[in-house]
Amino acid sequence: MEFSGAVDIPAAPDEVFAFLIDPAKVGSCGPGVESIEVVDATHFRAKAKVGVGFISARFVVDLEIVEMEAPVRAVIKAHGQAPGSAVDALGTMNLVPGDAPDTTTMLWAAEVRIAGMIASVGARLVESTANKMIGQTFDCIRAKIVAG
Repeated sequence: MEFSGAVDIPAAPDEVFAFLIDPAKVGSCGPGVESIEVVDATHFRAKAKVGVGFISARFVVDLEIVEMEAPVRAVIKAHGQAPGSAVDALGTMNLVPGDAPDTTTMLWAAEVRIAGMIASVGARLVESTANKMIGQTFDCIRAKIVAG
């Protein structure tokens, strides 16, 4: 599955970038995220409970920043495991100055592969749930950056 979009954030690109690469800050915006562990400067481990339809699973997700060009671009690779399910993802974000002063447009894309029980509920339900979670994540990011 592929997802992409653009999100306008009322803050300067360097402020947005700093927030997005800080696992302690951005991690709290992920729906279902229970904990974030910093392994080193580019590796993190998250535990999250995710529900799709009637199936709920607790994932352990290893994340790695595989490319970083501050404050404009980052690429993150993720691999997660849960009993009977697995997920692999590659996410890219590009930050560009917004139309107004001190605003940023985040252009993002993600390629996600899901296997196992979660995938068995059907692509339409998985995609619908993912889009809802993506929206919640970006709403949280925008609110936390604005709140400072």
